Amino acid sequence: MSMYEDADAQSIEDRIEAELSQFAKDEAEKLGLLREQWVEPINQHFTRSQRDTTTMLVSGLTVAHDTLVCAAFSSLGYTVEKMDAPDNASLQFGKEFGNRAQCNPTYYTVGNLVKHLVHLRDDQGMATADIIEKYLFITAGACGPCRFGTYVTEYRKALRDAGFDGFRVMLFQQQGGLKQATGEELGLEVNQEFLIAIVKAMLAGDVLNLMGYRLRPYELQEGATNKAISECHQIMVDTFAQGKSPARGLWKCRKVLKQIKVDRSQPKPLVSIIGEFWAMTTESEGNYELQKFLESEGAEVDIQPIVNWILFIVWENSYDTKQRMVLREDDVESKKGLKTGTAGATKKLWLLRGADKAIRGLFQTYAHAVGLYGYHLPDMDEVAELAAPYYDNNVRGGEAHMEVGKLIHFVEDKVNHMTVSVKPFGCMPSSGVSDGVQSIITGKWPEAIFLPIETTGDGKVNVYSRIQMMLFKARIKAKNEFERALEESGMDEDTFKQRLGKSKWNRHPFWRPEHKEAGIATNLVYAVS
Repeated sequence: MSMYEDADAQSIEDRIEAELSQFAKDEAEKLGLLREQWVEPINQHFTRSQRDTTTMLVSGLTVAHDTLVCAAFSSLGYTVEKMDAPDNASLQFGKEFGNRAQCNPTYYTVGNLVKHLVHLRDDQGMATADIIEKYLFITAGACGPCRFGTYVTEYRKALRDAGFDGFRVMLFQQQGGLKQATGEELGLEVNQEFLIAIVKAMLAGDVLNLMGYRLRPYELQEGATNKAISECHQIMVDTFAQGKSPARGLWKCRKVLKQIKVDRSQPKPLVSIIGEFWAMTTESEGNYELQKFLESEGAEVDIQPIVNWILFIVWENSYDTKQRMVLREDDVESKKGLKTGTAGATKKLWLLRGADKAIRGLFQTYAHAVGLYGYHLPDMDEVAELAAPYYDNNVRGGEAHMEVGKLIHFVEDKVNHMTVSVKPFGCMPSSGVSDGVQSIITGKWPEAIFLPIETTGDGKVNVYSRIQMMLFKARIKAKNEFERALEESGMDEDTFKQRLGKSKWNRHPFWRPEHKEAGIATNLVYAVS
């Protein structure tokens, strides 16, 4: 304090404040907190003249969907490249260049894009300017009570910080179509041909995935299903390239999958995966490769196909239109009234009803072509009605009421032995709302085996141990169900296997017995008794 001894009190206080301010400024500068406020840039446009020199990068769904979407784009004349599935290296890139407290899928998908571009620059020797000029990325977005709406901004912020400022990111909005970041119309021709091609690719990817999960747990030769599915991917790529009907390609896939030998005589727990869209869909380290792990533990996995989400969007539009029909036509300024009045709303409802039927019809056509028998798409009105007493249908974001309604449906209709709900850590719609409601459901239906899982990218061992504990209960449930069926049918296990060996049910991997219980082995007992 010697330097302040001759100064008055006010002067000492001023000097201390000045030194503290300078210290705070110096520390903030060290931490990079004094940078100018970031403003989302206006990206270059993708025009028709750039089509021949621009490669569109696609990633984010399953291997089947990414592969077939790329094939669909290629068939329309675009140059497309499928990126690898996000892994934990992608996560590290995402955390290095992304903001804090983001949704876990953001880190994986943003980091995966940055990782790919860094590979092009550092490993393949491409100049940064060439990468920005010759590549673009297509992603999805939304709005509402979910961090999904910030994804595209996170992409651009991370790309800037990684040295790829100006890289083009195109946003496909769940409500509003495909747009540039600026809100202007995209250079892609988003016409009827484009939309139909993408829907066909999605549905074809769905049925191939569902066939894989149906056959893989019961294959006699390990790896046979994966080999056959990979062959099917190539068949479908060729089908799209030749401009042929996907149904014809799936019929060829049917012949490949038919060669897989299966044994479905042993009871296995059937586990349904629900939750946040990306977390439950991805087959990557982004959800701890959950599907693969469950199969390695002897379970059959029931996945939620992409078509369910498409049907939910159609239902959502229909539901909201019905709600808005009671409003005045002149209430359009609030964006709640209908511009065309009741007559326009009725027309819209008919169009949505037609879209729902068309999607379901096309899905079943593809399913039957590939040999996916007995698979029923959910009735979205029924799911909403089941959830309504516990979860308001007007509350949106994430999977909304579907998580609640599906769990009730799974229990009441004996769809599975166990349900895993997977979502990103801190997911507001799922962790903050749906999971809270599920405690009421499991209290009312105590026979339900329900396990919520939050993904962070770490804690893999802890997640697996929690699954194993609940899966133990599901195994017992499946075994008890199987033994009860044997007792009711007056057979022992040896007699059942003898009868099964002589029946059509075991000669063909596609045949499905009538559904009575969750397990396929149990239903086979009733079929051959």
